[in-house]
Amino acid sequence: MSLAVVVPVLDEAAGIAAALDALAPLRAAGHHVVVVDGGSSDATVALARPRADRVLVAPRGRAVQMSVGAHAARGDTLLFLHADVRLPAGAAEAVERALGAGAQWGRFDVALEGRSRWLPLVAASMNARSAATGICTGDQALFVRRDAFEAAGGFPAIALMEDVALSARLRARFGPPARLRERVVASGRRWDVRGALRTIASMWRLRHAYWRGADPDELARRYYGVAPPPRPVLQVFAKAPAPGRVKTRLAQAIGSEAAARAYAALAEHTLRVAAAARRAGVVGAVELWVEPGAPVGSFDSWTGEFDVRVREQRGADLGERMHAALRDALTRGHPALLIGTDVPGYDVPYLAQAAAALATHDAAIGPAEDGGYVLIGLARDVDAFSGIAWSSGGVLEATRAMLAGAHVRWHELPPLWDVDTHDDWQRWRQEMVA
Repeated sequence: MSLAVVVPVLDEAAGIAAALDALAPLRAAGHHVVVVDGGSSDATVALARPRADRVLVAPRGRAVQMSVGAHAARGDTLLFLHADVRLPAGAAEAVERALGAGAQWGRFDVALEGRSRWLPLVAASMNARSAATGICTGDQALFVRRDAFEAAGGFPAIALMEDVALSARLRARFGPPARLRERVVASGRRWDVRGALRTIASMWRLRHAYWRGADPDELARRYYGVAPPPRPVLQVFAKAPAPGRVKTRLAQAIGSEAAARAYAALAEHTLRVAAAARRAGVVGAVELWVEPGAPVGSFDSWTGEFDVRVREQRGADLGERMHAALRDALTRGHPALLIGTDVPGYDVPYLAQAAAALATHDAAIGPAEDGGYVLIGLARDVDAFSGIAWSSGGVLEATRAMLAGAHVRWHELPPLWDVDTHDDWQRWRQEMVA
């Protein structure tokens, strides 16, 4: 068994070092620890980096953070661990025994650590309720085989009750969870701060409302005191994948038919990533913005397979068309991310970093190695497109200058590369083989 421990965090600087140090034996044994930050304003990320195999940034919310971590984690078994929960000694071995006995998923019993004298009773109630219902809470360190997690659809993209919803999906498909009698130790801080009886009553009211069909976003607003922010619209700019219409530079080396097949394969990779990002809650709607006058029916297979809405680009040049698309989403009250279709390196964590950046910045840019960019996002309407010489090596620098001149705060992601030339195509083929 290879175990991937996914830890969602938000402003956990006070305890994250100790929490991750406790996982060092798992890392030493070859297991993988991924931390996913939801926009901490303290030193959480800096403290986590030397203590985890990978530290990611995602939009705030445990469901989306854990989903992004699952996409990035290495391991055939996922274990979702809150930052204030400590695993018992021998946790990996206990999980492996449960899976070896035929379980597809499971959870630990829990003990609560804190000041309130009610905490032992609360923990006993949590364990008994979970045993009776087959529903787990995040404090119980839920674990699941990766293929079972994916078959169940992962965490739903909701702002609260994601652990309850995933448990219900897994129970329906694979039966009740394995119950490990080894106890995780969870912090009782929320019971200490809010009062034990008050917290118990509040959680029961929220669960009851959820089971009666209440909107999880509204429940999150009641629980956290703020409404979840709107998720970005993801806009994919595309051309009809027809010979002679796409990848004309590449076609000079490999022929127009092969270039069109390469374009279609890259576009389908992009749309698969986009669909996965939507399921994870990283983005909201996914839109396919197609070239003006594209042949009717050119995108039917993609719209059916990837459930995207087709929109037609508008404008005299590429800059006008991109600006018009982004403004379209902004006027509907959503930030927007715009990407092309020829970048092998797109993945869910990359889009999550861009989406998270728009919560604190006016714009986000994903630089390209050739001097352009592979992604641009806006949280407010900014003209970063006028007067730029597109398809030149100076696009990124010109865009930076325009943003700086407009006093815009932007975030830059790590650079990626796109497939334009024969050398790019060979590099892509080598990476696919590897």
